Amino acid sequence: MKSRNYSESEKFAAVERFLVGGESVATIAADTGISRSTLYAWIKSAQIEPGMLEFTRKNFRMLEAKVKRLEGIVEILQIANCTANAPLNERLQALEELHGQYNVHILCDALKVPRGTFYNYIFRNKRDNTWYAKRREELRIRIQQIYDESKQIFGAGKITAVMKEEGYKVSQEMVRELMRDMGLLSIRQDAKKVYAKERRSLKNHLNQQFEVTRPNEVWVSDVTYFLCKDIKYYICAIIDLYARRIVGYRVGKRNSTQLVKSTFKQAYESRKPAGQLLFHTDRGSNYRSYAMCSYLREFGVIQSFSKAGVPYDNSVMESFFSSLKREELYRTKYRSEQELRAAIAEYIKFYNETRPHAKNGYKTPFKKEQEYYVNSKQNEKK
Repeated sequence: MKSRNYSESEKFAAVERFLVGGESVATIAADTGISRSTLYAWIKSAQIEPGMLEFTRKNFRMLEAKVKRLEGIVEILQIANCTANAPLNERLQALEELHGQYNVHILCDALKVPRGTFYNYIFRNKRDNTWYAKRREELRIRIQQIYDESKQIFGAGKITAVMKEEGYKVSQEMVRELMRDMGLLSIRQDAKKVYAKERRSLKNHLNQQFEVTRPNEVWVSDVTYFLCKDIKYYICAIIDLYARRIVGYRVGKRNSTQLVKSTFKQAYESRKPAGQLLFHTDRGSNYRSYAMCSYLREFGVIQSFSKAGVPYDNSVMESFFSSLKREELYRTKYRSEQELRAAIAEYIKFYNETRPHAKNGYKTPFKKEQEYYVNSKQNEKK
């Protein structure tokens, strides 16, 4: 029987499906009619020949970047307070809330807002309309754009060079002054000193003192993950130490600042703490990020961090995640993401309202909190 001659494009397409798409040889053979032995020979050749290997790596990088971008857009659309078809002002307000958490390009693409419109909205000053102020504001907008596009690498010198090439009449001193006013700093500048200072500032205010006197006095938080159909799902939870009650949780596909920030926002809006609140976590970069720390400072929340390499400093969270996995997640084979999310929600409701807790004298977290508020009201009447 005479063997068929395949074109280079057919060969590349088949090899790409294996090396980039992750499909099995059996699947590709059944779909294309190409024998398995031929496919194995092509794949072996692709892993040896420099030209073909370069082709597949390039495509892999492109596909990987595209997938990350699409994942970012999907996550933004899931957490944004409006849709991409909402009025422009609503979309701009939603982007403003997420600014600093995601790449500006992805933010604007997700909600279909031109980047120039977004930057004008963020940085314009409606109160001051003098020529000098307007010019400085125009420079601020372009400086911020270049800074974001360089992934925060460019300092005043490089930004000035880019602007001059674009026709802006600006000095390096002016750019440096505006960057200082805007709080922009190249990540290359004094990176080691900034890192060392950050490490010194991560104080452990809680220091394993898990006994508190009232609800909303100390919250602890952490992130864990669970594999469902070979996909990692990250679970962020917050516990109020008084009754060991789960006061907020979120499930996401990325262990990001946005995940922990949105979890805290959910808990804060639900609980509305009246007194001083201490928020204790490990030293994860999502909890240490500028966006998260700034957000907590807005509410006057004191941050506390576990010591490096000391899991006991956040043992309450470790205990909860252990219970969640042993009592629910490890016992069930979930058929979909929806089933996993529903199971987590059901378990947390069970944990708060039905499951007795030894630390509460075998009362549920809900019952322990309820007794506190009843006793507080009775004491007020006396």
